Amino acid sequence: MMLVRHGQTPTTGKVLPGRAPGLHLSDRGLEQAESVAGRLAGVPVSAVYASPLERTRETAAPTERATGLTAGIEPGLVECDFGDWTGRELAELAKLPEWSTVQRAPSSFRFPDGESFSHMQARTVDAVDRLREAHPGGVVVCFSHADPLKAVLAHALGTHLDLFQRIVVDPCSVSVIAYHPGQAPSVLRVNSTDGALAPLVPS
Repeated sequence: MMLVRHGQTPTTGKVLPGRAPGLHLSDRGLEQAESVAGRLAGVPVSAVYASPLERTRETAAPTERATGLTAGIEPGLVECDFGDWTGRELAELAKLPEWSTVQRAPSSFRFPDGESFSHMQARTVDAVDRLREAHPGGVVVCFSHADPLKAVLAHALGTHLDLFQRIVVDPCSVSVIAYHPGQAPSVLRVNSTDGALAPLVPS
């Protein structure tokens, strides 16, 4: 399972865009998306999936062209629902007393009129499990968002959700998890931003 965060957008690192529609990749993000497709050269990709939001589908597009596969739209990979915090500037949110909980005890936090981190992790892990089981033994590439991917990685690592903010997932980085029947998953890469990905596929 290869997990790809979407490419850079005009608001990356500035705003909490959440699920608001209409946010597209920046020129840099488009370049990053092309780079991911190039890094996948030689990988026997079985299927491609993307969250429903524009920025993930645009990131997946070069990989679709390179592999000849059409990305399935998977709602379970969508960004966390930030509720009333959607669209607010990160610098402004960081001043709120609740921000400390978001960073230090996220498992106990639910966004106002939005989703909890615990629910986000449960539905994203469920989506990844369903997709990998639909392609047994295959390489599945999923395009999603930072928080959902960090939550999946924390689950695969056996790390408590309260520590998931320690995991870094940069724009268009690739993280790789190998799943084995009857065994714990193996996290092969986290936040990889360069280099060929084919060597990570078991022969």
